[in-house]
Amino acid sequence: MRFAISIPQLVEDGTFDPAAFRAFLGRAEELGLESAWTSESTIGAAPMVSPLETMTYAAACTETLRLGCVVFVTPLHSPVHLAKSVASLDQLSRGRLEIGVGTGGRRMFSAFGVEPEGLVARFNEGLKLMEGLWTESLLTFKGRFWQLEGAAMEPKPFQKPYPPLWFGGSAPAALRRAVRHGDGFFGAGSQPTEAFAGQVRLVREALADQGRDPATFQIAKRVYLGVGEPSVRVRLGEALRRLYAHAGPEIEAVGVSGSADEVVAGLREVADAGAELILLNPMFDDAEQLERLATEVIPQLKD
Repeated sequence: MRFAISIPQLVEDGTFDPAAFRAFLGRAEELGLESAWTSESTIGAAPMVSPLETMTYAAACTETLRLGCVVFVTPLHSPVHLAKSVASLDQLSRGRLEIGVGTGGRRMFSAFGVEPEGLVARFNEGLKLMEGLWTESLLTFKGRFWQLEGAAMEPKPFQKPYPPLWFGGSAPAALRRAVRHGDGFFGAGSQPTEAFAGQVRLVREALADQGRDPATFQIAKRVYLGVGEPSVRVRLGEALRRLYAHAGPEIEAVGVSGSADEVVAGLREVADAGAELILLNPMFDDAEQLERLATEVIPQLKD
């Protein structure tokens, strides 16, 4: 079992602490966590800073920690701009970048000048365009949404052919698309473990149907959690309701909280459901939670 940590992104206006941010990531690196991840939420009440800028800052604060985002809602981005940003950050981090992609929901697409009709087609075409820009010296692209004629983008990503691509999503078609085009599937933190287990079964069926070696495809899940006294359950529930303001009260059930032993049990269920990499996502007291996870939880899971 491998472990990652979420990069603190919830920043109330005027409260960002650069020293604390650097110390958190440095400690995560010291503790041997494999990677640190952001998420994307452009519009919403939760004060979440954007992933690209956060990862860029994180890259300057670390040396070996891999950095990722799950997921970029790529239909809301210009694929040319996103491809350039990803390639640039992969160069600046010396090849430590991982990229998650997803179609997103259908809320607020009009705020980005994007029609929800043809969403999957737009997602697929944008991904193909980015891959072309990352791998071809001169790209001619004649798509439905984007066209290029003999275009070059340099520098290419540091990692060849490009950073690992993780796919989000929960629908069967999205899971099959992940196996067809991606390097891994990343289960959402908003999904309970039981739902994730069903998604893993579909992923494994798709791997078999497509004749793909399971060793070439990774499976991960984000887990919102809190370690400590019983009050952490209340705090975690409040944080999840704020982050997922559109969700009902059932969103509280996706978190894992309680004593170290209770959190270990919850994470074992996630691993048993098929997660090879678990993204540990505290929702408060980031530095304290990191220490408790490293000293009280992870050692038990590695026994």
